[in-house]
Amino acid sequence: MKKLLLACGLAASAVQYAYAANTMPEGDVASGEAQAAVCAACHGQDGNSMVPSFPKLAGLGERYLYEQMVAIRDGVRVVAQMAGQVDNKSDQELADLAAYYDSLSRSGGQADPDLVDLGEKVYRAGVAERNVAACTACHGPHGQGNDPAGFPGLAGQHAEYIESQLKAYQTGYERPGEGRYTDGESKVMRSNAFGLSDLEIKAVASYIEGLQ
Repeated sequence: MKKLLLACGLAASAVQYAYAANTMPEGDVASGEAQAAVCAACHGQDGNSMVPSFPKLAGLGERYLYEQMVAIRDGVRVVAQMAGQVDNKSDQELADLAAYYDSLSRSGGQADPDLVDLGEKVYRAGVAERNVAACTACHGPHGQGNDPAGFPGLAGQHAEYIESQLKAYQTGYERPGEGRYTDGESKVMRSNAFGLSDLEIKAVASYIEGLQ
């Protein structure tokens, strides 16, 4: 338990690693909704993407959404599909978008029954022999996340998208400066993802999609 709390505490500081000096503006839902029309093609009219390679943004967490969009805008997180989408947006505009998407309800999903047992084990207990912390430590027992700390809600998220992000974090661990590394100096997500096998990643991603 102490190890899980420590991991969660390290992650909390990591999420805000590049933007701690910037106070997040108070988001305006109506303004965000007006901006979101162009986002619907990939992320759905209600923030629930129908394409499993694109994330559901609905209810993901206001702080998390804001920080990730800032990271994408500033080139800290490279997402090819987002090229040019937020480049010219101000902090206030991004905060408005974050507030809007977080106000929406995320749709549920279905886990692969053949992967549930392994996925639940990884999500709730981690993999102790490889120093992989339980996902519940930061993302909650039901995948609800922790918005004040910047931990996204994961329940119902597309398994394909989660799998791709865990593998991107693995790349970030193996080859610094590549893949995804928006977990700061603690490397919490990178080190945890690195400790998982391909099957464990697929299983935990599927389990998360089925969380309600």
